[in-house]
Amino acid sequence: MDTKIRTVAKAVTWQILGLVTMSTLAFWQTGSIGSAVSLALSASLTSIGFYVLHERAWGRIRWGRKARA
Repeated sequence: MDTKIRTVAKAVTWQILGLVTMSTLAFWQTGSIGSAVSLALSASLTSIGFYVLHERAWGRIRWGRKARA
């Protein structure tokens, strides 16, 4: 299982990628940089918390893991 700090680091880097992607798509849809960044930030802030919870929950599930040698 990953350490808590590793899980958070993975969540942050994933969210940076998502923030860039969402900002680009939102700008393409709205034509407004302010609206695009606002939408991307709000989505990013909520999803980072859910990502951490999701990773930690899956870390407790043994299904699909191979035993350590």
